[in-house]
Amino acid sequence: MNDISTKETLGFQAEVKQLLNLMIHSLYSNKEIALRELISNASDASDKLRFEALTDKALYENESELKIRIDFDPKARTITVSDNGIGMSRQEVIEHIGTIAKSGTREFFQKLTGDQARDTNLIGQFGVGFYSSFIVADKVTLTTRRAGLTAEHGVQWESDGSGEYTIETVDKAARGTAVTLHLREGEDELLNGHRLRSIIRRYSDHITLPIVMKKEEWQKEEKQDKN
Repeated sequence: MNDISTKETLGFQAEVKQLLNLMIHSLYSNKEIALRELISNASDASDKLRFEALTDKALYENESELKIRIDFDPKARTITVSDNGIGMSRQEVIEHIGTIAKSGTREFFQKLTGDQARDTNLIGQFGVGFYSSFIVADKVTLTTRRAGLTAEHGVQWESDGSGEYTIETVDKAARGTAVTLHLREGEDELLNGHRLRSIIRRYSDHITLPIVMKKEEWQKEEKQDKN
């Protein structure tokens, strides 16, 4: 176990705060961008695992079938996008999400045009897609573990986008990353299997990984079987 404190509260860098404010309050009306970017990030994490595993096959941890999973919970009003890709260590979470070092935020701001359609396409180019989660969510929870580390080196990151985030050490048996969006009031249209599948089809043509999502029909059949 790390000798650092298991839970701490940290502040975003100024540029990240500016970006979060932009996402939450002003720029984007296309709510589907958040899912597009999370699926793209999950695909990238799997590509990174494949690359690193070329020289260290143990990183697969006896699970080489890579996939992306989408889950939604109407009662909890959450959507979760998870992958079994490379995952992140605690330090990588801080570097990739809390600071500008790896995010390309400054370059993103320099390229903004004010044209929403054009600017939404810039999000992915500059690696700031994760922050688009706050377009539809008033809280985001990320749980991750880097491939090759043991279960007790899992990390949970959480923020409401207001300028701070918490990060703590947790147990996570499986490698990879899960991002849970706690939806804002008024975003319930996304808590619909048909709607989510249509978004996935629209934005995942270039994704080579299987994207799996439990169909509501299965849930209905399970209930009928129990009756």
